[in-house]
Amino acid sequence: MQVESQPYKLHQSSEAPASSSNAPVPSASHSTPPKSPHAKAQQPNTEAKQHNPNTGGRLSHGIVPDIQNVVATTNLDVKLDLKKIALRARNAEYNPKRFAAVIMRIREPKTTALIFSSGKIVVTGAKSERESSRASRKYAKIVHKLGYDDAKFKEFTVQNIVASCDVNFPVRLEGLAHAHSQFCSYEPELFPGLIYRMIKPKIVLLIFVSGKVVLTGAKVRADIYEAFDNIYHVLQTFRKAKN
Repeated sequence: MQVESQPYKLHQSSEAPASSSNAPVPSASHSTPPKSPHAKAQQPNTEAKQHNPNTGGRLSHGIVPDIQNVVATTNLDVKLDLKKIALRARNAEYNPKRFAAVIMRIREPKTTALIFSSGKIVVTGAKSERESSRASRKYAKIVHKLGYDDAKFKEFTVQNIVASCDVNFPVRLEGLAHAHSQFCSYEPELFPGLIYRMIKPKIVLLIFVSGKVVLTGAKVRADIYEAFDNIYHVLQTFRKAKN
């Protein structure tokens, strides 16, 4: 997911376009009205079968993973004096002995940015791709106001999406680890969750005996929904009977 290179201007809107990772919702204007009162009755009822554009449409279980964190990168295409930025910007800290980047925070959207001298920015903490893009533009605007007139907003890319959900039933992790050993890593004495590395889509899932699931590694939200839908049907076969 990338935003086309462009010079950064102060009058630019901080609102970012909707993420391209969400499939478009068909406009109501595309539907053709029936030619007669009887035509509607002859048409099959497709409303129940319509796919949810955000979930892939297979969520018969009715569970939609919640996006917890979006990590994205941006390139300002200009060399930065991190000490100058840390001294002049609010909500910024810089300790080069510990980490070679300025740590900056904003409240809306509530995010944290790592600003490197190369001009690269890593933004974490956003709850959606749109929020992440908005936050990245705000950090770019802050840097621009500190005297970097050549700063640009380019190469915005979502690097990782983290989501979580609950299948609402306990899971037999030992049985899952044995049956899907080629995908699983489960060492309860070291970590209470089972690590499931799905190949398609390429997502890593942390599955807990309580039924809680954490999904990470996606670059588009559709992969999160597809991965959870795939694993849900697997987890059902390892449902643990409640005492």
